[in-house]
Amino acid sequence: MAIQWFPGHMHLTKKAISERIKEIDVVIELLDARLPGSSANPMLADLTSARPALKVLNKQDLADPARTALWLAYYNSLPATRAIELDASETAPARRLIQACRELAPLRGGMVKPMRVLICGIPNVGKSTLINTLTGKRATKTGDEAGITKLEQRISLADDFYLYDTPGMLWPRIIVTKSGYNLAASGAIGRNAFNEEEVALELLDYLIKDYPEALVARYKVEVPAGISDEQMLEEIGRKRGAVLTKGRINLQKAAEIVIHEFRACALGRITLETPDEFAQWLAAGQLLDAERQVKKDKIETDRLIRFKKIPRPDKPRDAG
Repeated sequence: MAIQWFPGHMHLTKKAISERIKEIDVVIELLDARLPGSSANPMLADLTSARPALKVLNKQDLADPARTALWLAYYNSLPATRAIELDASETAPARRLIQACRELAPLRGGMVKPMRVLICGIPNVGKSTLINTLTGKRATKTGDEAGITKLEQRISLADDFYLYDTPGMLWPRIIVTKSGYNLAASGAIGRNAFNEEEVALELLDYLIKDYPEALVARYKVEVPAGISDEQMLEEIGRKRGAVLTKGRINLQKAAEIVIHEFRACALGRITLETPDEFAQWLAAGQLLDAERQVKKDKIETDRLIRFKKIPRPDKPRDAG
Protein backbone atom coordinates (compact mmCIF):
# COMPACT_ATOMS: atom_id res chain seq x y z
CA MET A 1 0.00 0.00 0.00
CA ALA A 2 1.43 3.40 -0.99
CA ILE A 3 1.72 5.84 1.94
CA GLN A 4 0.59 9.44 1.47
CA TRP A 5 0.11 12.28 3.98
CA PHE A 6 -0.50 15.92 2.99
CA PRO A 7 -2.68 17.74 5.57
CA GLY A 8 -4.29 21.06 4.71
CA HIS A 9 -1.69 23.25 6.45
CA MET A 10 0.95 21.90 4.05
CA HIS A 11 -0.83 23.59 1.12
CA LEU A 12 -0.51 26.87 3.03
CA THR A 13 3.18 26.17 3.66
CA LYS A 14 3.79 25.63 -0.04
CA LYS A 15 2.16 28.97 -0.82
CA ALA A 16 4.15 30.74 1.90
CA ILE A 17 7.46 29.33 0.60
CA SER A 18 6.58 30.36 -2.97
CA GLU A 19 6.18 33.95 -1.78
CA ARG A 20 9.09 34.02 0.66
CA ILE A 21 11.67 32.52 -1.71
CA LYS A 22 11.70 35.74 -3.78
CA GLU A 23 13.72 37.49 -1.05
CA ILE A 24 15.77 34.57 0.26
CA ASP A 25 19.55 34.22 -0.21
CA VAL A 26 20.12 30.63 0.95
CA VAL A 27 17.81 27.68 1.57
CA ILE A 28 18.61 25.26 4.36
CA GLU A 29 16.89 21.91 3.97
CA LEU A 30 17.06 19.65 6.99
CA LEU A 31 17.19 15.98 6.06
CA ASP A 32 16.92 12.92 8.27
CA ALA A 33 20.39 11.36 8.19
CA ARG A 34 18.76 7.92 8.47
CA LEU A 35 16.97 8.47 5.13
CA PRO A 36 18.62 11.39 3.32
CA GLY A 37 17.07 10.66 -0.07
CA SER A 38 13.57 9.86 1.10
CA SER A 39 13.47 12.93 3.37
CA ALA A 40 14.48 15.33 0.58
CA ASN A 41 11.27 16.99 -0.57
CA PRO A 42 11.12 17.16 -4.41
CA MET A 43 8.47 19.88 -4.20
CA LEU A 44 10.84 22.01 -2.09
CA ALA A 45 13.56 21.40 -4.67
CA ASP A 46 11.29 22.83 -7.37
CA LEU A 47 10.24 25.80 -5.24
CA THR A 48 13.78 26.74 -4.18
CA SER A 49 15.88 25.66 -7.19
CA ALA A 50 17.02 29.22 -7.96
CA ARG A 51 18.79 29.58 -4.59
CA PRO A 52 21.99 28.06 -3.14
CA ALA A 53 21.18 25.12 -0.90
CA LEU A 54 22.63 23.87 2.34
CA LYS A 55 21.66 20.24 2.96
CA VAL A 56 21.85 19.40 6.65
CA LEU A 57 21.86 15.71 7.54
CA ASN A 58 20.24 16.05 10.93
CA LYS A 59 20.07 13.34 13.60
CA GLN A 60 23.46 12.11 12.43
CA ASP A 61 24.01 10.57 15.85
CA LEU A 62 21.23 8.07 14.98
CA ALA A 63 22.59 7.21 11.53
CA ASP A 64 25.26 4.85 10.20
CA PRO A 65 28.46 7.00 10.00
CA ALA A 66 29.80 5.23 6.90
CA ARG A 67 26.56 5.84 5.02
CA THR A 68 26.39 9.44 6.22
CA ALA A 69 29.79 9.97 4.58
CA LEU A 70 28.41 8.61 1.30
CA TRP A 71 25.45 10.97 1.40
CA LEU A 72 27.61 13.99 2.27
CA ALA A 73 29.85 13.24 -0.71
CA TYR A 74 26.81 12.91 -2.96
CA TYR A 75 25.19 16.20 -1.95
CA ASN A 76 28.49 18.09 -1.94
CA SER A 77 29.00 17.01 -5.54
CA LEU A 78 25.88 18.90 -6.65
CA PRO A 79 26.16 22.47 -8.02
CA ALA A 80 25.44 25.41 -5.68
CA THR A 81 25.05 22.94 -2.82
CA ARG A 82 26.85 22.26 0.41
CA ALA A 83 26.13 19.48 2.89
CA ILE A 84 27.02 19.02 6.53
CA GLU A 85 26.02 16.51 9.17
CA LEU A 86 24.50 17.69 12.41
CA ASP A 87 23.04 16.67 15.72
CA ALA A 88 20.63 19.50 16.43
CA SER A 89 21.00 19.12 20.19
CA GLU A 90 24.71 20.05 20.06
CA THR A 91 25.34 23.79 20.33
CA ALA A 92 28.76 24.08 18.68
CA PRO A 93 28.06 22.09 15.48
CA ALA A 94 24.74 23.89 15.05
CA ARG A 95 26.50 27.22 14.68
CA ARG A 96 28.33 25.89 11.63
CA LEU A 97 25.13 26.64 9.75
CA ILE A 98 25.76 30.39 9.84
CA GLN A 99 29.28 30.02 8.41
CA ALA A 100 28.12 27.60 5.70
CA CYS A 101 25.37 30.00 4.61
CA ARG A 102 27.86 32.89 4.42
CA GLU A 103 30.08 30.77 2.19
CA LEU A 104 27.14 30.01 -0.13
CA ALA A 105 26.18 33.72 -0.37
CA PRO A 106 29.44 35.64 0.18
CA LEU A 107 28.03 38.93 -1.11
CA ARG A 108 25.36 39.05 1.59
CA GLY A 109 25.99 40.30 5.11
CA GLY A 110 26.08 43.49 7.11
CA MET A 111 23.19 45.77 7.97
CA VAL A 112 22.78 47.01 4.38
CA LYS A 113 22.45 43.52 2.89
CA PRO A 114 21.53 41.17 5.76
CA MET A 115 21.56 37.44 5.12
CA ARG A 116 18.06 36.02 4.66
CA VAL A 117 17.83 32.26 5.06
CA LEU A 118 14.84 29.95 4.73
CA ILE A 119 14.96 26.73 6.75
CA CYS A 120 12.62 23.96 5.70
CA GLY A 121 12.20 20.21 5.72
CA ILE A 122 9.79 17.38 6.28
CA PRO A 123 7.80 17.04 9.51
CA ASN A 124 9.60 15.85 12.64
CA VAL A 125 13.07 16.27 11.13
CA GLY A 126 14.28 18.39 14.05
CA LYS A 127 13.95 22.00 12.85
CA SER A 128 12.41 23.31 16.03
CA THR A 129 15.05 21.66 18.21
CA LEU A 130 17.79 23.08 16.00
CA ILE A 131 16.40 26.61 16.10
CA ASN A 132 16.04 26.47 19.88
CA THR A 133 19.67 25.38 20.05
CA LEU A 134 20.80 28.21 17.77
CA THR A 135 18.92 30.88 19.69
CA GLY A 136 19.68 29.46 23.11
CA LYS A 137 16.05 29.68 24.10
CA ARG A 138 12.74 27.97 23.45
CA ALA A 139 11.85 29.94 20.32
CA THR A 140 9.70 27.19 18.83
CA LYS A 141 7.58 24.35 20.08
CA THR A 142 9.13 20.90 19.76
CA GLY A 143 7.89 17.34 20.01
CA ASP A 144 8.45 13.84 18.64
CA GLU A 145 5.39 14.13 16.45
CA ALA A 146 4.83 15.08 12.83
CA GLY A 147 3.30 18.50 12.19
CA ILE A 148 4.15 20.47 15.37
CA THR A 149 5.07 23.79 13.69
CA LYS A 150 2.08 25.32 11.88
CA LEU A 151 3.11 28.95 11.14
CA GLU A 152 6.10 30.71 9.56
CA GLN A 153 8.41 32.44 12.05
CA ARG A 154 11.27 34.92 11.59
CA ILE A 155 14.18 34.50 13.98
CA SER A 156 17.22 36.78 14.24
CA LEU A 157 20.40 34.77 14.76
CA ALA A 158 22.64 37.85 14.39
CA ASP A 159 22.20 41.54 13.56
CA ASP A 160 22.58 40.71 9.88
CA PHE A 161 21.27 37.13 9.76
CA TYR A 162 17.56 36.40 9.58
CA LEU A 163 16.23 32.85 9.62
CA TYR A 164 12.71 32.11 8.40
CA ASP A 165 11.28 28.89 9.81
CA THR A 166 8.42 27.11 8.03
CA PRO A 167 6.20 24.19 9.05
CA GLY A 168 7.33 20.72 8.05
CA MET A 169 6.05 19.79 4.63
CA LEU A 170 5.76 16.56 2.67
CA TRP A 171 4.65 16.47 -0.95
CA PRO A 172 1.20 15.61 -2.34
CA ARG A 173 2.14 12.27 -3.88
CA ILE A 174 5.10 10.08 -2.90
CA ILE A 175 6.08 8.18 -6.05
CA VAL A 176 8.88 6.17 -4.41
CA THR A 177 7.06 3.45 -2.49
CA LYS A 178 10.07 2.65 -0.32
CA SER A 179 10.34 6.30 0.67
CA GLY A 180 6.81 6.23 2.04
CA TYR A 181 7.67 3.32 4.31
CA ASN A 182 10.96 4.88 5.41
CA LEU A 183 9.26 8.20 6.19
CA ALA A 184 6.61 6.39 8.23
CA ALA A 185 9.25 4.43 10.12
CA SER A 186 11.12 7.64 10.97
CA GLY A 187 8.05 9.44 12.34
CA ALA A 188 7.66 11.97 9.50
CA ILE A 189 4.13 10.82 8.67
CA GLY A 190 1.11 10.99 10.97
CA ARG A 191 0.38 7.58 12.46
CA ASN A 192 -3.18 7.51 11.12
CA ALA A 193 -1.81 7.53 7.55
CA PHE A 194 -0.11 4.13 7.66
CA ASN A 195 -0.41 0.58 8.93
CA GLU A 196 2.20 -0.20 11.60
CA GLU A 197 2.47 -3.86 10.62
CA GLU A 198 3.22 -3.01 6.98
CA VAL A 199 5.82 -0.44 7.96
CA ALA A 200 7.47 -2.78 10.46
CA LEU A 201 7.62 -5.57 7.87
CA GLU A 202 9.28 -3.28 5.31
CA LEU A 203 11.72 -2.11 7.96
CA LEU A 204 12.58 -5.66 9.00
CA ASP A 205 12.99 -6.74 5.38
CA TYR A 206 15.73 -4.12 5.02
CA LEU A 207 17.34 -4.81 8.38
CA ILE A 208 17.52 -8.55 7.72
CA LYS A 209 19.60 -7.87 4.60
CA ASP A 210 21.68 -4.87 5.73
CA TYR A 211 21.78 -4.89 9.55
CA PRO A 212 21.19 -8.48 10.75
CA GLU A 213 23.64 -7.98 13.60
CA ALA A 214 21.43 -5.22 15.00
CA LEU A 215 18.47 -7.62 15.21
CA VAL A 216 20.59 -10.30 16.86
CA ALA A 217 21.97 -7.88 19.45
CA ARG A 218 18.68 -6.21 20.32
CA TYR A 219 16.19 -9.07 20.19
CA LYS A 220 18.42 -12.09 20.82
CA VAL A 221 17.06 -13.77 17.70
CA GLU A 222 18.73 -15.78 14.98
CA VAL A 223 18.76 -14.44 11.42
CA PRO A 224 19.20 -17.51 9.22
CA ALA A 225 19.44 -17.21 5.45
CA GLY A 226 16.02 -17.01 3.86
CA ILE A 227 14.10 -15.86 6.94
CA SER A 228 11.17 -13.65 5.94
CA ASP A 229 10.12 -10.36 7.45
CA GLU A 230 6.88 -11.99 8.66
CA GLN A 231 8.82 -14.73 10.46
CA MET A 232 11.14 -12.15 12.02
CA LEU A 233 8.24 -10.03 13.27
CA GLU A 234 6.66 -13.10 14.85
CA GLU A 235 9.94 -14.08 16.49
CA ILE A 236 10.43 -10.59 17.90
CA GLY A 237 6.87 -10.63 19.23
CA ARG A 238 7.54 -13.97 20.88
CA LYS A 239 10.79 -12.76 22.46
CA ARG A 240 9.12 -9.60 23.78
CA GLY A 241 6.07 -11.33 25.22
CA ALA A 242 3.60 -10.02 22.67
CA VAL A 243 1.68 -13.30 22.83
CA LEU A 244 -2.07 -13.78 22.74
CA THR A 245 -4.13 -16.82 23.72
CA LYS A 246 -3.11 -20.20 22.27
CA GLY A 247 0.35 -18.88 21.52
CA ARG A 248 -0.71 -16.48 18.79
CA ILE A 249 1.56 -13.46 18.29
CA ASN A 250 0.19 -9.96 18.70
CA LEU A 251 1.66 -8.64 15.45
CA GLN A 252 0.37 -5.11 16.05
CA LYS A 253 2.21 -4.93 19.37
CA ALA A 254 5.35 -6.44 17.86
CA ALA A 255 5.24 -3.90 15.02
CA GLU A 256 4.90 -1.02 17.46
CA ILE A 257 7.94 -2.30 19.36
CA VAL A 258 10.08 -2.50 16.22
CA ILE A 259 9.11 0.98 14.98
CA HIS A 260 9.53 2.61 18.40
CA GLU A 261 12.94 1.05 18.98
CA PHE A 262 14.18 2.02 15.52
CA ARG A 263 13.17 5.64 16.16
CA ALA A 264 14.80 5.58 19.60
CA CYS A 265 18.07 4.20 18.15
CA ALA A 266 17.74 1.15 20.41
CA LEU A 267 18.77 -0.97 17.41
CA GLY A 268 21.94 1.05 16.93
CA ARG A 269 22.94 3.60 14.31
CA ILE A 270 21.09 2.65 11.12
CA THR A 271 20.60 4.31 7.73
CA LEU A 272 17.84 2.89 5.56
CA GLU A 273 19.23 3.84 2.14
CA THR A 274 22.41 4.59 0.24
CA PRO A 275 22.66 7.10 -2.64
CA ASP A 276 22.80 4.26 -5.17
CA GLU A 277 19.80 2.48 -3.67
CA PHE A 278 17.72 5.61 -3.60
CA ALA A 279 18.64 6.42 -7.21
CA GLN A 280 17.34 2.99 -8.25
CA TRP A 281 14.12 3.39 -6.25
CA LEU A 282 13.58 6.87 -7.71
CA ALA A 283 14.12 5.70 -11.29
CA ALA A 284 11.64 2.86 -10.79
CA GLY A 285 9.13 5.23 -9.19
CA GLN A 286 9.45 7.74 -12.01
CA LEU A 287 8.89 5.00 -14.58
CA LEU A 288 5.74 3.79 -12.83
CA ASP A 289 4.55 7.37 -12.46
CA ALA A 290 5.04 7.99 -16.19
CA GLU A 291 3.08 4.83 -17.00
CA ARG A 292 0.35 5.96 -14.61
CA GLN A 293 0.19 9.33 -16.35
CA VAL A 294 -0.16 7.67 -19.77
CA LYS A 295 -3.11 5.63 -18.48
CA LYS A 296 -4.65 8.71 -16.89
CA ASP A 297 -4.30 10.68 -20.13
CA LYS A 298 -5.92 7.86 -22.09
CA ILE A 299 -8.89 7.77 -19.72
CA GLU A 300 -9.32 11.52 -20.09
CA THR A 301 -9.04 11.32 -23.90
CA ASP A 302 -11.64 8.53 -24.01
CA ARG A 303 -13.96 10.63 -21.85
CA LEU A 304 -13.62 13.65 -24.15
CA ILE A 305 -14.29 11.48 -27.21
CA ARG A 306 -17.33 9.90 -25.56
CA PHE A 307 -18.83 13.32 -24.89
CA LYS A 308 -17.81 14.50 -28.37
CA LYS A 309 -15.49 17.20 -27.03
CA ILE A 310 -12.77 16.01 -29.43
CA PRO A 311 -12.95 13.80 -32.57
CA ARG A 312 -11.87 10.18 -32.59
CA PRO A 313 -8.25 9.88 -33.76
CA ASP A 314 -9.21 7.55 -36.63
CA LYS A 315 -12.17 9.67 -37.77
CA PRO A 316 -11.29 11.98 -40.69
CA ARG A 317 -12.05 15.65 -40.23
CA ASP A 318 -14.47 17.40 -42.55
CA ALA A 319 -12.72 18.72 -45.63
CA GLY A 320 -14.62 22.01 -45.26
